[in-house]
Amino acid sequence: MLVGYTAPMTLAEKHAKLRSLLADYGSALVCFSGGVDSMLLLRVAHDVLGDKCIALTTVSVTMAKSERKAALELASSLGVRHEVVESRELQRPGFAENPTNRCYHCKAELLEIALPAAERLGTKAVLLGTNLDDLGDHRPGLKAADERGAHHPMVDAGLTKDEVRTLSKELGLATWDKPQLACLSSRFPYGTEITTERLRQVDEFEDGLRALGFRQLRVRYHGEVARLELESAHLARALAPDVREAIVGLGRKLGFTFVTLDLAGFSSGSLNQLIGLRRARA
Repeated sequence: MLVGYTAPMTLAEKHAKLRSLLADYGSALVCFSGGVDSMLLLRVAHDVLGDKCIALTTVSVTMAKSERKAALELASSLGVRHEVVESRELQRPGFAENPTNRCYHCKAELLEIALPAAERLGTKAVLLGTNLDDLGDHRPGLKAADERGAHHPMVDAGLTKDEVRTLSKELGLATWDKPQLACLSSRFPYGTEITTERLRQVDEFEDGLRALGFRQLRVRYHGEVARLELESAHLARALAPDVREAIVGLGRKLGFTFVTLDLAGFSSGSLNQLIGLRRARA
């Protein structure tokens, strides 16, 4: 064996480390969106802390209606106490203008609700479902979280995105293969104003696409144009005459003049590419 060599941790060891980290908190408020990451964190935190673990979900017009319902059902399935609070990030100065640090404002709003809630409920730590791979993307929200003292126990345990899904499956969580989700505000290119009506357009269009059988998707807002990102394997199906007509009809019903299909397919955080392009041109 090489001197100084440390074997990578197994998934079982990372799970054990996560449990140990959570136990050290004594009690915790888990910021719960109902996505893959926060569902795993809530499950393990509840396993370890029992009734000293509380879930908090903030809901607003930037959260898909289907996800509000899912978050309620998922928290209930674990038997965990669940607090639901209305947030108003759209009214927060600097958010609706959609700057490149928009996620900073969103996370700040979440934690400025969560921290007083944790104090009121008597929990010692506020936890976020960040995983190790999240650290490599454009994530200004992490800065807001760190400034406010939130914790990222899955990062500390070394869990990656794929490992979160694998462990979720091992624990029997229905979310293990749930499509990647993000705040509806992420559908708008930076600098494009975010409004309640535009959020409704995007939300209803994505709901309609799911009703047509598509799972991993995004409707990107470009004014009169809706640019659809679908899984590459499903692009051909979207072009089948009856499906294409249904998609175009739905888009026009929701107020879009043009409906386009992005041949690159689905890409989480694809609008972040524009940040690099703008810097390169500067």
